[in-house]
Amino acid sequence: MSFLLEFVRDPLGVGAVAPSSPALARAATAVVPRTGAPVVVELGPGTGAFTGAIQERLGGRGRHIAVERNPRFALQLAGSHPGVEVVNADATDLAAVLAGRGLSQADVVVSGLPWAAFAESRQRGVLSAVAAVLPPDGVFTTFAYVHTRWAPPALRLRRSIAALFDEVVVGRTEWANLPPALVYYCRRPAAGIVSRWTSPRYASAISHSSSPPG
Repeated sequence: MSFLLEFVRDPLGVGAVAPSSPALARAATAVVPRTGAPVVVELGPGTGAFTGAIQERLGGRGRHIAVERNPRFALQLAGSHPGVEVVNADATDLAAVLAGRGLSQADVVVSGLPWAAFAESRQRGVLSAVAAVLPPDGVFTTFAYVHTRWAPPALRLRRSIAALFDEVVVGRTEWANLPPALVYYCRRPAAGIVSRWTSPRYASAISHSSSPPG
């Protein structure tokens, strides 16, 4: 009920009427290493649909930092997942969030953000923040709803991740999710692309590109 209530309060910020399914959570978090001590950042965890899956894969290793803008979701998440470093902050401030915890990079970034509800400037701000903290071997995953895949915000997202990452793989459709969704697996952030990508001329070129991935 709390998820639906938050959607009513802030539909553009929450972006969905129900949490993601376990199947989508498993697909989105499959890149979290089962060995070592990785730094995993979760953006827009909401009520924790992906959080538990990340914690299960980490098994007490590494660090799991969840960045949630909604203060009520952040408080609820901190109470239900004491092993997660929950931060009530905006995803565009990701570098500052990490720096405040003595970190400069993240090995994996998993996003549950509602991209289709974002204006172009906010999409670009968040994606730039993500690419800026990933090392060459870092991985970013995010998802899109199948029924909105050809809507302008979804097309912008696909063009943007294609510009920022050398490899974008589209996962299979998770039909058990409500609504059905698919995951983008983004690897090898393009060196030096972030500063160019934020320039007005480059931004305009990406916005009007006609060949998104997948």
